[in-house]
Amino acid sequence: MAQQGIQMDQEKLGCLICLDLLKDPVTIPCGHSYCMDCIKDCWDKKDRRETHSCPQCRQTFRLRPDLKKNTMMADLVDEVKKTRLQPSPADLCYAGPGDVSCDFCTGRKLKAVKSCLQCLVSYCDQHLQPHYDVAAFKNHKLVDPSKKLQENICSSHNEVMKIFCRTDQQCICYLCSLDEHKGHDTVSAQTERAKRQNELRLNQKKMQQRITEKEKCVRMLQLHYCFCSIF
Repeated sequence: MAQQGIQMDQEKLGCLICLDLLKDPVTIPCGHSYCMDCIKDCWDKKDRRETHSCPQCRQTFRLRPDLKKNTMMADLVDEVKKTRLQPSPADLCYAGPGDVSCDFCTGRKLKAVKSCLQCLVSYCDQHLQPHYDVAAFKNHKLVDPSKKLQENICSSHNEVMKIFCRTDQQCICYLCSLDEHKGHDTVSAQTERAKRQNELRLNQKKMQQRITEKEKCVRMLQLHYCFCSIF
């Protein structure tokens, strides 16, 4: 709504001649306003005529009107310019096609900054604040914005899957661990995630070492070839 108001102000405070915001606005007797230089140039080209007219409503004036700056309109133009040059910070946070949008926003949605695994909802900065201020929310697990929150819900029991079954290599909820996965080797999903991330780092380190060794062998072979070619 604020953006629509700014657009309307820009239309009302625009010059019909240059099609830009008014500069040194003057209001002629018929009530229409123009940039001082624009209306001067327009009338200077028609000085040979006995009458001058308004470019918009075509009302004519036998004597060329004395142009004086409309200070009230000039102040309005300055306010619109300030608003146009200083966009609201929220305008920079609207969700785009590839972003996760806030589930609580109405109308045009803001970009989500966090998703909650307990609430299964994504929040913008404003709507996330209760998770920091309200004691009941402080133990909730917040993660980077995700469009796949529903994948964390058990399809059988409609509960968050916080447990990983190592026996069956899948995430399960606590009800699953008491039922079909009873007696299986289970750990928290967070523990399994940390374990796999550590294994991934170690594998990456080993791969980098192998690459370094291979590159060293290639350099040695190149040196050996160059040495042999000399003799």
